[in-house]
Parts: sequence; C-alpha cells; structure tokens
Amino acid sequence: MLFDRVLIANRGEIAVRIARTLRGLGITSVAVHTASDAGARHVREADLALEVPRYLDIEAMVEAALASGAQAVHPGYGFLAENAAFARRCAEAGVVFVGPPAGAIDAMGDKIRAKATVSAAGVPVVPGATEPGLEGWRDFPALIKPSAGGGGKGMVLVRSAAELPDALESARRTARAAFGDDTLLIERYVENPRHIEIQVLADTHGNVVHLGERECSLQRRHQKIIEEAPSPFVSAGTRASMGAAAVEAARSVGYVGAGTVEFIVDGTTGAYHFMEMNTRLQVEHPVTELVTGLDLVELQLRVAAGEPLPFGQAEVRLDGHAVEARVYAEDPARGFLPTGGQVLALREPGGAAAGGAWPVVRVDSGLAEGGVVGSEFDPMLSKVVAWAPDRATALRTLDRALAATAVLGVVTNVPFLRALAAHPAVVAGELDTGLVERVLPELVGEAAPPEEVVAAAALVFHAMPQGDDPWEVTDGWRLGERAWTTWRLESRGGVHAVKVRGLPEESAEVAINGEAVPVRIRLADGASHGASHGGAEGGAGGGAGGGAGGGGELFVTLGGRTARYLCVRDADTLWLGRDGASWSFIRHLIGDPGDRAGATGAADGVVRSPMPGTVLVVKAQQGDRVNEGQPLLIVEAMKMEHTVTAPRDGVVSELSVRAGQPVDMDAVLAVVTSEEA
Repeated sequence: MLFDRVLIANRGEIAVRIARTLRGLGITSVAVHTASDAGARHVREADLALEVPRYLDIEAMVEAALASGAQAVHPGYGFLAENAAFARRCAEAGVVFVGPPAGAIDAMGDKIRAKATVSAAGVPVVPGATEPGLEGWRDFPALIKPSAGGGGKGMVLVRSAAELPDALESARRTARAAFGDDTLLIERYVENPRHIEIQVLADTHGNVVHLGERECSLQRRHQKIIEEAPSPFVSAGTRASMGAAAVEAARSVGYVGAGTVEFIVDGTTGAYHFMEMNTRLQVEHPVTELVTGLDLVELQLRVAAGEPLPFGQAEVRLDGHAVEARVYAEDPARGFLPTGGQVLALREPGGAAAGGAWPVVRVDSGLAEGGVVGSEFDPMLSKVVAWAPDRATALRTLDRALAATAVLGVVTNVPFLRALAAHPAVVAGELDTGLVERVLPELVGEAAPPEEVVAAAALVFHAMPQGDDPWEVTDGWRLGERAWTTWRLESRGGVHAVKVRGLPEESAEVAINGEAVPVRIRLADGASHGASHGGAEGGAGGGAGGGAGGGGELFVTLGGRTARYLCVRDADTLWLGRDGASWSFIRHLIGDPGDRAGATGAADGVVRSPMPGTVLVVKAQQGDRVNEGQPLLIVEAMKMEHTVTAPRDGVVSELSVRAGQPVDMDAVLAVVTSEEA
C-alpha cells in the first residue's frame, strides 16, 4: 500500500518534480525549507511546509518528517540523497527512506570499495590506484577522484608528474569541503572517452532490471551539460551487455530502488569500464522517463512501499529520442562564473505540439518570479527536455524550447546551450567528454549585445519620465528640429553611447556609432499592469515601467524588421530577453552626475570578486609585493573555486576581506598599488 504523506528532503527543481508525482498519486507532499528559502517555488507547490535550520541537518529532517506525520522521506539528489547515516536514522525513527539500504549506499559511496565489489562480480573496471602513495603514480594522463565524491566535484585531470602534487592538494581541499572526506583515488584516463550510464531499478523481491542507457558525454569540468537517451553510439548488443553488467553491479550490493551505473567507454573500440554507481535518482532521469514512458519517482515510491516491479526486463521498450539541457546561473562570457540575483521576469516553455502527441517539451524548474538566486546552492536552475520520434527532431525541438526560455534578472547559460546543441559534432552524434572544451571558442560568443538591442534599450529609457521638472524630459526641442539626447548605457558587453531624438512610439531616431536609423517601440497591451506567471506564450507582467515581478512584451521595429522582447525594469537597470539570450543595461545621461567611468580593474589596481560567494583562502597580506597574475585569493561559490589574481605588479595596499567572509559579485577584495605610486 502506498504512503499517505511523504516529506521531500530537498529543494529547487527536484523538489518541485517530486511533488508533481505525489500530487498525481494523491499523496500529501511535505516540503522543507531554510529561513532564506521560505518563499521558494518548491515550498509554494507542496501541500505542507516546515522550516529546518539547514538542508544537511539529519536530525532536523527526521524531526520534520515525524512532526508532519510523513511515513516516508524522498531525498531527491544532492544534500542527503546518498548519505547512509540519514538512511539509517530514518529507519531508526520508523520513517521509510525512499532509496537503497544504507549498506548499498556505503558500498557504492566509496569509489575504492565500489570498484573492488563490482570487479569481484565480473564487471570491468578502469585500472587505478588508491591511498596511500598516490604521489608515486606515473601512468599519465590520469584522473584524480574523491573516493566519497560524485557529480564530478573534485575531479582533476593530470597529464604529467609535475602537475600531480598541486592537483592532489586541490582535489583533497575540494573533497574535504564537499564531502567531509579527503580520501582520493587515481585512475588511468581514457582518451576520447564517452560517458554512458545505465538506469537500473530493483525491488525488495529480488527483481532487478535496467532501462537502457543515457549519453552524458557533453561535459565541462566533469559536470554534465546536455544528456540524451538513447545514446547515438550504443548498439543493441552493447546496450544488452552494459545493461547486464549494470544489473550485476546492483545485485552485488543488494541494491533496492532507482540507481545509475556509470561507465567510461572508449570511443574508438567501444570497450567499457565501470566508473561508479550513483545510489539515487539522477538529474538527467527525465530523458529515460520520456523514452520509456515510466515515472521513476512513482516507481521509487512503490518499491519503497514494498511493491514488486510491475514489469520485467523483456517488457522494457525504448521509444523515440529525448535530450535534456541544464540551465545554470552562470556567465559563459566570463569563464562560466556563477551568477545570481532576483528573478524579475520568467518565461518557460512546455507542452506538446498542438494537434499531436509530439514533439514534447518538459521543463523541470525551481524558478519563480520574485525568487532570489544566491550563491549558497548549486547553480542549476532548471532542466529543459525535448522528446521526438528521432534524434534530429529532438535536437531541433530542444533548440526551440531554449529559445522560448527567458530568465531576466539572472544571467544564465541558455545561449551557450543552444550553440552546443547545434554544433555539427553534436548533431552528428560524434561526442566525447573533451568535446566541449575543444570547441569552446565556437560556443561562447562576444559579450557585447547587438546594436538593435542597444537601440531598443535606449528607446525604452528615452520613453520613461525622468522627473517632474520639464527640463528633465529627454526629448528636448529647439526651433526647426528636435534635439538629440545622448545616453550612456552600461552592459556586460561594455559602455554604449547612444543618441536618441523623437517619440519612441512614433518616429524616433537612434544613432549608434554616428549613423541615425528610424526606430519604433511598442509595449504590449497591459504590459505596465498586473502580473503573469504563464509559460512562453503567457501575458505581460510588470513591463518596462514595473519593478521586480513580471515582464512586458516589447516590440521593436528597426529598419522595417520587428522583433519581440521580454522586457522588465528594476530601478535604473533594464533587462531585455529574446531567443534565449538576455541583456541588462544601466542608464546614464551624458553629463549627469551619475555618469561615471566604467568598472574599475587592472587600470587602477582594484581587485573585485568575479562572482557572489565566500572567500575560501587568502594567499597575500597587506603590504606584500606581488606580480601581475599572482594568486591573491580563492573565492568559492556554488561548489566552484575561482582564483583571483593580481591585476598588475605592485604592493597590496588594501586587503578588504578574510577567509570565510561572504562577498557579492564585484565587491572590492583588495587593491594593488604600483610601487611608483
């Protein structure tokens, strides 16, 4: 018998996704949240919600389950999902843990022990070594991994013995911070590898099946970006062989529930080796759901309730093709540094094509207008997934869905995802885990916005009242002709001087780089009123004149061509979004006291934080002489470290932060003054 009430020990898009299945099954969902997360989307979509001090607090989670009357706890992924102590504590409290037994988590959570266990079961493994004595490894290239890790965190590729000591130090620091265990292992690195994983399901009655494979080779820094099912590389015979190996790996530890066995596959020979087993639901599980027609969360719940799997291996069928893209709060133009901010306006696609069952677009999202994206959690915001009868159509459907995605107020990687999905090697299915890094320059475009976007921003600002004083009206006048007003717009792409004259909604002219062109803008009806939380075709919200929450549809006609933007203003900052891209502008009138030079940097020796986060390490002291490029600090955000270096030769004249201190993006960390000064 299924549960009546289930606590979701997680947040964000996975908590929203689990709540959706619970709702469909008629099960009461209980959300948990920290004080800063009280208004998050997963809280609003659950039936009940309780506050906890931290998402990693085992006792608080168990107490919340008991207080709410939940009979089971679903951990999602991340946080406590692969924590054997949490599984044991749930069992002690009489609450069902929706996941594998603690013993299986222990066995597969330690990569060293996992390799030994599955090797004894006949599953091929990658040659490697364990502690102690990793400093003596000499088979390069090699990959260092935290034994207790997952998700690519702390993994370091080493190509020579000279790189090994620093790489081991970095990997240990990351492993200690992320997993509380700095034990490492090292493995021979397979050149041109493909990362392919098998989804397995096991019940308490001895039944174990696999649901085919997922191709996860499109990665950057060992973090998956785009995943698909089935793999364009795997034949039916290889699928059966890898699937059988994955089933044996699961059996070897008495596995129960949904899990994923990951393999590294030689892209030339097709030989595969066990890497690790993730003892939880995977981020990329939607692609398996779309090609099998199964709800993995529902199956997890039924298995946890003691039901047998309702099908055998022979009944598993793969239909069509599915592709998933992960939307992150990061800026590819700035080296993929984490970003943050308030979601001022949001548009997300979804649904099936009108009049037919395909193509299908699914969005798993934790975003909501008005929500704040901070640096304390993983930067993944949502997942956009597309299904179609064939791979080519699925990729095109994914591209259209990403183009219909807009998150204004937070810089995201959506344009990068579109470029990657459309790359010729990806379209051809010629994938390996190093592909993204090799073609990165082709995928990350210039940060400067197109001139038509700058013109649109200038016109929106020009149309806004500047104050009650008639002399502050931007559309000045003189005998014989209208006067030009010059705006200076700051964006991530630089500073833009734009001249405007005329009435923006009738016959304005905009001059960028000296050439004047006629431009007209129009806000959609109701754009400055009300609010909307609809999908890609939803109505307008706060509009260009609004503040946080909602966005207006802005139509811009330039050179006879009309384009539509999502538009929202927050004080003196304007955001425009179109085709998956977004741009933000800060306005200044030329000559206005607010008109100032651009962001400081190397020219004045000011060292700023490249992202919102926490200062992890301070490598310099005030008064130290430093050289250009010398590491000064390490800032950590969203489980990612970034080394901040000296912008020039000189002396550290100011040091504004200490280790452990939280900092905002562009916050001043230090100042390096030239010795001449």
